[in-house]
Amino acid sequence: MERITGDWLLADGAQRVMSMLEEAGFQALAVGGCVRNALLGAPVADVDISTDARPQKVMELAKKVGLKAIPTGIDHGTITVVSGGEPYEITTFRADIETDGRRAVIRFADEVAEDAIRRDFTMNALYADRTGRVIDPLGGLPDLKARRLRFIEDADRRIREDYLRILRFFRFAAWYGDPSEGMDAEALSAIASNLDGLEQLSRERVGSEIVKLLSAPDPTMAVSVMEQTGVLARVLPGAVAKPLGPLVMNEGTLKLAPDGLRRLVTLGFVDGASLRLSKVQQRQIELYQRLISAQEPSRELAYRHGARAACEALAMQAASLEQPVTLPDYRALEAAETAKFPITAKDLMPDFSGAALGVRLKELEAAWIASDFILSKAELLSSHNKG
Repeated sequence: MERITGDWLLADGAQRVMSMLEEAGFQALAVGGCVRNALLGAPVADVDISTDARPQKVMELAKKVGLKAIPTGIDHGTITVVSGGEPYEITTFRADIETDGRRAVIRFADEVAEDAIRRDFTMNALYADRTGRVIDPLGGLPDLKARRLRFIEDADRRIREDYLRILRFFRFAAWYGDPSEGMDAEALSAIASNLDGLEQLSRERVGSEIVKLLSAPDPTMAVSVMEQTGVLARVLPGAVAKPLGPLVMNEGTLKLAPDGLRRLVTLGFVDGASLRLSKVQQRQIELYQRLISAQEPSRELAYRHGARAACEALAMQAASLEQPVTLPDYRALEAAETAKFPITAKDLMPDFSGAALGVRLKELEAAWIASDFILSKAELLSSHNKG
């Protein structure tokens, strides 16, 4: 019998919530990502719990044991219960009545198998009770152990239920698949037959999935197959997969952590607004766009944006040329990052004012940067006076 463990499962908060349901005669099963990641030895972020208790009953039970219950998605069967300071989403077993590619009409169910069969991939239809005993209604455990990503039952039907599953397929392949085994042929055939369904998706949902996908340690194969199946052109017009492999290699050389936005820009897509990304993300995309097209030397980029940004520029620029990156002088970049321009506007007054003052400051700053930040205040002012 397969078992899992982990601080998230043994935590008083999780145990209290699951015991609350079990002691009232209901099932309480951790489900999805927390179980999958525990089996893979990967970090667990969120703990979702499935139960045969109806939402109102979950509310009643939480109140009875003194836990805060929030009806975050009560119409769809989800109650968030706060226990031990942590939120736990408790969702009643569900079965689909009908779907339109974006939303599903559901009914509540009594059996875990009914709940499992409406999920997307076999590796996500795994459950565990509060002792860690794994429940595998659909035989997904062998797929997970082989890092084999498969849709549950018919791939075409699963995709038509929610076209976002096309992007989720590539995201999960990037994070959990085995690149050496390739991708499931049935899934790829169904994806290629349902490309038009991507047009139904909101750009927010697309943007969120793309950033998560590109944040995987190495999404190169997944993005390449997205391009081959026509998905990439549909969701990121103008993007090409070719620079991604070199970028991932360059990131490793420069010890840069994976960054979905950096990779998005290197693919050639820079319109964060069209993906409804946050303002912060859009500003980061704008910075990456400036860095990848920058003509300034690395030291100047480090001075203006930081040593890390200078390394990111090197990684992206080399990748766009499909080349390995040349290791920079890290000490020089760090020194440039902390360098402080010794001239202030007051030093040039009253000789200069207004726009002319700004121009002269920029000229002296350019001279100082060109000297590798060596020229002193006296030397710069001397050149200013001569000028």
